[in-house]
Amino acid sequence: MGLLEIQRLLAEKEADRVVVDMAPSGHTLNLLRLKDFLDVILNSLELFQEKHRVITRSFTGTYTADEVDDFLVEMKTQLAEGRRLLQDEKFTGCLVVGISEPMCFLETERFIDSLATLEVPFAGLFINRILTNAEIEPDRYAEQQNLLDKYLHLVNQKPVFTVPQQRVEPLGGVSLDALAAQIQKIQSVELVAAPEVHWPAKVLPSFTDFVNEGCQLIIIGGKGGVGKTTVAAGIAWACAERHPDKKIRVISIDPAHSLGDAFGKDLGHEPISLTHNLSGQEIDANQVLEQFRADYLWELADMISGEGSQTDTTVNIAYVPEAWRQIMSQALPGIDEMLSLVTVMDLLDSNQQDLIILDTAPTGHLMRFLEMPSALSDWLSWIFKLWIKYQNVLGRVDFIGRLRGLRQQVVQAQKKLKNPQHTQFVGVIQSEAAIISEHIRLTAALKKMGVSQRYVVQNRYGQEVKIDESLFPEQIMIRLPNLPRSVEPLARIKGAANLLFEVEELTTNKR
Repeated sequence: MGLLEIQRLLAEKEADRVVVDMAPSGHTLNLLRLKDFLDVILNSLELFQEKHRVITRSFTGTYTADEVDDFLVEMKTQLAEGRRLLQDEKFTGCLVVGISEPMCFLETERFIDSLATLEVPFAGLFINRILTNAEIEPDRYAEQQNLLDKYLHLVNQKPVFTVPQQRVEPLGGVSLDALAAQIQKIQSVELVAAPEVHWPAKVLPSFTDFVNEGCQLIIIGGKGGVGKTTVAAGIAWACAERHPDKKIRVISIDPAHSLGDAFGKDLGHEPISLTHNLSGQEIDANQVLEQFRADYLWELADMISGEGSQTDTTVNIAYVPEAWRQIMSQALPGIDEMLSLVTVMDLLDSNQQDLIILDTAPTGHLMRFLEMPSALSDWLSWIFKLWIKYQNVLGRVDFIGRLRGLRQQVVQAQKKLKNPQHTQFVGVIQSEAAIISEHIRLTAALKKMGVSQRYVVQNRYGQEVKIDESLFPEQIMIRLPNLPRSVEPLARIKGAANLLFEVEELTTNKR
């Protein structure tokens, strides 16, 4: 609906140009694919309306187009025009914003490839937080220059702009004008040799032993780009090192999937071993949904349509089977997050894993993930009410039994999310006003939901950017200093693990 509103603003000349601040890359791609989703829904509604036309003609001998026909024609026209404008490079340009860090570069590379697949015009790159003085952070500057060179080779002659790192956040018109004047287009980069690697000192306090405490699920969350994946990978590595007899798994449910980048491995939907007792995977929502459709949705579509009912195969309670199958082929909003949670809980309940660390999507979609048990439970309750009303016609007792089993899984998952002995939420923040404000709101929402958050991690900690602990009075603040740049991905994860936990305890236990 947001895309349609933007289209209306331009069509009715309420605006000459619209600048859209999008969600992080994984969810932006999901949004850009929504026009295909709406096509299917409209085609389904068209099938429903066609039955209405046939019935009307059967009883009256004639049919006059009504408001629903007008709505379908208008929506199809708007969608067709919207898709044309979205793919017209003279009308639309997707400007991609990144930073000069390895994981961001790899995510940007995948994002630009996806834009090409969707035929959405890519218009250029903005690289934010650029250091202009090599002497301030020589390690980071060397990495930055190397990645800027890679960005230039990535864009296929599209413009690349750099945005210098600001001493304070540019809030307000005057600051934004000053920032705009500093943006520069670059065409070449001077490479710099990497300096000697120096690891920062540990800053106490550290995490306690999650496994010994009986924790089974650690959810890592926060705003996009704060370092959730690095923290998730560091916790997973430390727990696996500390408990070589336990099975530890780190899982990404963020559509942008950077977990493999953090370990320097190609991860996919099926888990792979990272060490003898640590595995990793990036859950593919499409595969999870396809299995859900096969297990439940196709049969649900047949049941709702009345096709194949046990008592009378000619009964058609709600329009036509094909329309319902088309609707059921689409994802219910947030269902992929919920099914991912059920998948995780199944792994724990079946003792396939002793501890799972979950790398989640940015805050807004994380909240949808945490709220999904209630939403899916309500949805299933609606199905049960429908079945009770029509059970003499529908039959399908075995199928309803399986749905009740699914609802029980969902209810149990919700209970475990709210059990601090089972589940811990670890927030990740950085020293920026917008990030801190968002996490204060997230902390309040988690408390209201009954999800335990004992720790908040300040990533990229330094004395000059120390966050006031009183902002999070009920949490323990863990400080993760800036990690060295010129090291391999796995070395960064091991370094993060040592900085987040007590090294002495790890070493003693390993002996």
